[in-house]
Amino acid sequence: MTAMSMVQAINSALDCTMGRDPNVLVMGQDVGYFGGVFRCTEGLYQKYGAHRALDTPIAEGGIVAAAIGMGVNGLRPVVEMQFADYIYPAIDQIISELARLRHRSGGEFWAPVVVRAPSGGGIRGGQTHSQSPEGIFTHVCGLKTVMPSNPYDAKGLLISAIEDDDPVIFFEPKRIYNGPFYGHNAGGGRARTWAEHPAGEVPEGHYSIPLGKANVLRQGTEVTVLSYGTMVHVAEAAIEHSGVDAELIDLRTLLPLDIETIVESVEKTGRCVVIHEATRTSGFGAELVAEVQEECFWHLKAPIERVTGWDTPYPHAFEWEYFPSHERISDALRRAAACD
Repeated sequence: MTAMSMVQAINSALDCTMGRDPNVLVMGQDVGYFGGVFRCTEGLYQKYGAHRALDTPIAEGGIVAAAIGMGVNGLRPVVEMQFADYIYPAIDQIISELARLRHRSGGEFWAPVVVRAPSGGGIRGGQTHSQSPEGIFTHVCGLKTVMPSNPYDAKGLLISAIEDDDPVIFFEPKRIYNGPFYGHNAGGGRARTWAEHPAGEVPEGHYSIPLGKANVLRQGTEVTVLSYGTMVHVAEAAIEHSGVDAELIDLRTLLPLDIETIVESVEKTGRCVVIHEATRTSGFGAELVAEVQEECFWHLKAPIERVTGWDTPYPHAFEWEYFPSHERISDALRRAAACD
């Protein structure tokens, strides 16, 4: 086990899979010699060469189209979008081609492509570098959608995604790339960190975490909290702040969704709070609320709560007011727990 940040864990996953399988390659803007804008591909160009760490033009649709062709012909390309916001020009290739290829060919062709995308805010990137578009891709049949919350999961889930024969959209919450930070104080500086070190203990070698399996991070009896990515850390702080005995579930994989773990928890607690950074309307939380309502209606003791980002374009100056805060989450937990 080695202490790694999420950036280092992702780099380790790429290095590990590229070392084991010569068909694995990385491609995207500045992922080669430069090592990626967030350094997730650092050293891979030097170790594996330009033919397996490919710098591409600024043409996201073309990058994914090329990756599909590579995948059909036996390669396992890992595409990096510099920011999740840049994935939109590639949506036609992802939705109309990549997601449907196995089905439209009757299983004759498939493309094991992973599209990595740093998502969410936390770096004062403004409207075009801070969005959380995961809900769009969970709507598309044929794709798997993943978002880890810590370095250990990031490496294990990314290895599983690369080794999967179906396409995977792999969102990486960049606010916790180098450790989960609480937020900004009034002067704009970092107030404090959640952990003493911005890293987690991660095995150096190969391991995998199954896609579609959630992780119960905290046992509780009063409320079930469902979250993923950065908001898992905020939810942990909110639970401590609220005094509510909440059970915290890190979804890890949004599609396929581990509905069995969710149902088991909600049937025990009778209450549910859903938390995500993306905007509220049509966010993935709406699907979670619907699933819990359908599966657990007769066990519910309180209305299901959602704590999300606001329905506005992503702000720059008021970034930390946009995030679901531990105060907002604490209020939701107390409201849910008070219902009987």
